[in-house]
Amino acid sequence: MVAVIVIIVIAVIIGLIALVLVGMYNGLVRARVRTREAWSGIDVQLKRRANLIPNLVETVRGYAGHERETFENVTRARAMLQQAGTAPDAAQANNFLTQTLRSLFAVSERYPDLKANQNFIELQRELSDIEEKIAFARQFYNRNVMSYNTRIQTFPNVVMAGMFSFERFEFFEVEEEAREVPEVSFSRPPATPPSAPEPPATPPSPSEPPASPPEA
Repeated sequence: MVAVIVIIVIAVIIGLIALVLVGMYNGLVRARVRTREAWSGIDVQLKRRANLIPNLVETVRGYAGHERETFENVTRARAMLQQAGTAPDAAQANNFLTQTLRSLFAVSERYPDLKANQNFIELQRELSDIEEKIAFARQFYNRNVMSYNTRIQTFPNVVMAGMFSFERFEFFEVEEEAREVPEVSFSRPPATPPSAPEPPATPPSPSEPPASPPEA
């Protein structure tokens, strides 16, 4: 009888330990899935941003075809973004793309007809909208990364993470100078009002008549 009770107690303890381990494992899996889903939100917006670049470059090229170096830099940054395989690589490529777009928009400032082009205006507005979505997705992703990385490094999860190869995720960092969305003003500068005409110069006063000669 005693042996049976001991076996039952051992079986209950083993069952409880198994439930705890399964719960730990499932918690880590859920955290990893949430982090990957959060990254997919960034990835979608980065692809949308990259897809806008060819149309943007061609629109600007139609007005400023001699700006070859600027176009090449933007195209190279786009290629880097498309080839990025990790969050740090994607962040670095995205920062570089932001810098090259600033140069592209600086070029547009010298061409009033380009700034007034409706296609260019719509592309820039869509780009600004994507930048805002990237910023929100980045915050959501980084929060999930922090939660997941903290979980796999604390006991007892660290044991389970080591056994089943749960690896850390990298943050998606943005450089300070790249946090602002590159913008360009589409309004024409107000015309300078003509200056008021200067008042005519005061004519010189007529000279006094010469003094009469003294009487003899």
